Amino acid sequence: MHALRRLGSMRGLFGARSYSSKIQTMQVGGPVGAPAHRLYFARNGSPVSPWHDIPLMANSSTNEYNMVIEIPRWTNAKLEINTLAPFNPITHDTKNGQLRYVANVFPYKGYIWNYGALPQTYEDPHEVDAHTQCVGDGDPIDVLEVGQSVCAEGSVHKVKVLGALALIDGEETDWKVLAIRSDDPQSQVINTVGDLEVHMPGLVAATVDWFTKYKVPDGKPPNTWAFDAKPKDDVYARDVIRTAHASWKKLVQTAHSDLALSNASVDESLHRMSQEDQGDAYNALFGRGSVPTAEPSEDANSKWHYIPSR
Repeated sequence: MHALRRLGSMRGLFGARSYSSKIQTMQVGGPVGAPAHRLYFARNGSPVSPWHDIPLMANSSTNEYNMVIEIPRWTNAKLEINTLAPFNPITHDTKNGQLRYVANVFPYKGYIWNYGALPQTYEDPHEVDAHTQCVGDGDPIDVLEVGQSVCAEGSVHKVKVLGALALIDGEETDWKVLAIRSDDPQSQVINTVGDLEVHMPGLVAATVDWFTKYKVPDGKPPNTWAFDAKPKDDVYARDVIRTAHASWKKLVQTAHSDLALSNASVDESLHRMSQEDQGDAYNALFGRGSVPTAEPSEDANSKWHYIPSR
């Protein structure tokens, strides 16, 4: 029996039809660590793209966004929405034919947040970012979710944006948006980067330290930052997101692209598939060899607790 994740009723900003409350994730090619691992998304017998079909906004009146989890906290496998594969499954990134894992750099273990992306965003590698004066990195905007739960790969959560850091990676802008799940117990008191420093002192500094050093074990130099590695506030971060959303809208109206732009619901896109083609794609992807993923359970041992020093 297929397991269904609840997303809530959502409507996109760019003509994406209102979602129902249920979506499936389907694993193909083995678990994380298998070279052919793919995690696809589907709804009502049709594959959907986590990049294009999930709306950016969960609730525009409260400035809440949808976040797609790519990498659960404390894990090391570098998983990401594949922008080159049809319907953009989450895949295990490779380099020189080898699966990529982040190193454990003392005192950290793997990724220290739930790591993911904002759907319907694009950091355009052909446009200079007005904030950083560097081009984009060609991916959706990254999100670092700081709440207490460890989230599952492929789960989708409503989050509040707290601020953003501007990593410069190989002369490309790679924004890191700080966010917290709206249903996290601390979300009632954490609304800004300032609140984050009050209730989780040191986390922003640890985030800067982690990203500065995480490629050094692979023989690369430390990463650099715009704005002296100081976080921008939530208002600034939302402006960055608006710009990236506008770049995505332009992208899906492009007739020819090396990126995979197929989708099931974006009316203005030139790459929206017909119902018949969606059904054919579903059968081709999931006709055999797929494993439905289960709704993750809340395990008390999987939560983390932040206790400030007195």
